Amino acid sequence: MPASEVSAEAIAARLSAVGLTTRVEERDGSTSIEAEVPESLSAETWREVLEVVAKADRFGLLATSMNGRTIWAVVRKAVSATGDVGGPGLQR
Repeated sequence: MPASEVSAEAIAARLSAVGLTTRVEERDGSTSIEAEVPESLSAETWREVLEVVAKADRFGLLATSMNGRTIWAVVRKAVSATGDVGGPGLQR
């Protein structure tokens, strides 16, 4: 299993462990993890959530008055160092 997949699974598992329901979506070059954040989340749990998502390549918080708060994290998938990287004529 690639390291990026292990990292994404670990982030989702730790967010679930603090009581958040996660959604994981595989994309071409990355894995996205999202979780709804309830208003009642304690300051201690917030700190843990932030420590978890900080391990991702990118993370953020989307907050709207209509949909509440969603924490998100993106882990980039590793790019092969060999093979047809970039297509014909772009190999090194």
